[in-house]
Amino acid sequence: MRKLSLVFVAAMLLLSANILANDAVGEKPIKQLSTQIGQLLENAPLTSDFIDQTAQVRFTLNNQGEIVVLSVDTDLRVLENFVKTRLNYQKVSIGNFKEGEMYTIPIRIAGA
Repeated sequence: MRKLSLVFVAAMLLLSANILANDAVGEKPIKQLSTQIGQLLENAPLTSDFIDQTAQVRFTLNNQGEIVVLSVDTDLRVLENFVKTRLNYQKVSIGNFKEGEMYTIPIRIAGA
């Protein structure tokens, strides 16, 4: 009977540790931003030359919650212009963000 109670206590400790380890605030801001940026870049009228191309987008958020693209690291100038045009000054909605904090998100243009 003593072993059973020890197993029960150990299970309760593991369960409570997992609950405390979860982020109570919710989804992280960078994950929310990635999702919203993916939606902004959807349905792009790009040719097959852009399929499987990648870029690193570095941006910040202004005080109105709008994306301000700082740089797009890619070899294709047309892809850089496309990303800047689609994202610059688009409003995103995330809970807690710091104005001026820089974010870097990798993007990949996938085939249809």
